[in-house]
Amino acid sequence: MNLERFRIAKAPEIARLRAQPPPPPCGSPRPPFLAPRAEGGGIRIIAEYKRASPSRGAICDNYSPEEIAGIYTGGGAAAISVLTEGPHFRGEIDFLRRVASRTTLPLLRKDFIFDEAQVRETASTPASALLLIVALTPGGGLLRDLRVLTESFGMTAVVEIFDEHELDIAREAGASVIQVNNRNLETLVVDASVTQRLVARKLGGERWIAASGYETRAQIDALAGYDAALVGTALMASPDPGGLLKQLATGNEKLETGN
Repeated sequence: MNLERFRIAKAPEIARLRAQPPPPPCGSPRPPFLAPRAEGGGIRIIAEYKRASPSRGAICDNYSPEEIAGIYTGGGAAAISVLTEGPHFRGEIDFLRRVASRTTLPLLRKDFIFDEAQVRETASTPASALLLIVALTPGGGLLRDLRVLTESFGMTAVVEIFDEHELDIAREAGASVIQVNNRNLETLVVDASVTQRLVARKLGGERWIAASGYETRAQIDALAGYDAALVGTALMASPDPGGLLKQLATGNEKLETGN
């Protein structure tokens, strides 16, 4: 199973983190992640720094974390998602610090996080939020514990789901920021109907993010009920990520160059 290979890949990292004293929490203020959307406000774009993925392989090595921070900030991103997983996404935990050195936007650490040591490690970085995946914490109790620990450090727990059952688990764990992923993490198949179907169950006070498969402004406009959309591969694979981001964020069909 795909999730099992991700667990196995994380084992040495988790063993290392458990064996050493936890790093001190970051002393700098963390920008709030995905504040409630103002009435009439548009869907915000969370732009992702992702150099590779299991489904796509290598995507782009053209931009350093510092360069992409400037591009995404200038392009109108509401936040930046940073892949820190190494074996499958070619990420590094230090990418969070490097991106934060060039932007004041809130950062989301995106990784396969299912251990308290990983949450404490994230707290030592400038991240404002981290991703918790229900499929990696299916019992619900661990998910709640990780969410509470995350929030104790002043970070937001973004809880990712794929179906109705996982939504129920997320809510039982107290999640208020829900990311609906169109990509099934076991099969890696993208089904855009997932976000459309599940949004009917959104409750007041919850903030929802749509993820996977978004490339055009028309797709963003179709996400009624969502507060934000996470876009990664389309931006990283684009010859003009800043121009594409502006198009997605504003609806301006003319791509801008020279970022």
